Amino acid sequence: MNILLAVDGSEYSARVVDALLTFSGRLREMPRVQVLYVHLPIPIGFATKHVAREIVDNYYHEEGQAVVQPVADRLIQAGLNVQTHVRVGSPGETIAHAARDLECDAVWMGTHGRGAVTQALLGSVAARVVALAHKPVTLVK
Repeated sequence: MNILLAVDGSEYSARVVDALLTFSGRLREMPRVQVLYVHLPIPIGFATKHVAREIVDNYYHEEGQAVVQPVADRLIQAGLNVQTHVRVGSPGETIAHAARDLECDAVWMGTHGRGAVTQALLGSVAARVVALAHKPVTLVK
């Protein structure tokens, strides 16, 4: 089983990690877990006027790794096979596309993200993933 675990560093992400660890303990074989963080894009025209593209790319990578690496470390300690991914884009669409690109059997994610303001501006990421994903989506409160 290949599971996409979408995380954003929120309390809900911690809960979904706990739930996945409990679930994986009940399986005959440990799943492979693709830990994904989706960074919202910085308006590139604005950013590249002031800093080099490499600096923006490094920023995305460093911010994303700060979120995915602690999750990956915890899953590895539990005996799971883990890969980390950082992508940039609209979270709902990017998560659904990553699930397809990485040939995942399921998507696991929290029902809410980091902030109410972000949710109000972007709509519900979880609802978007459910609408777009071609595989089962497990949402954890």
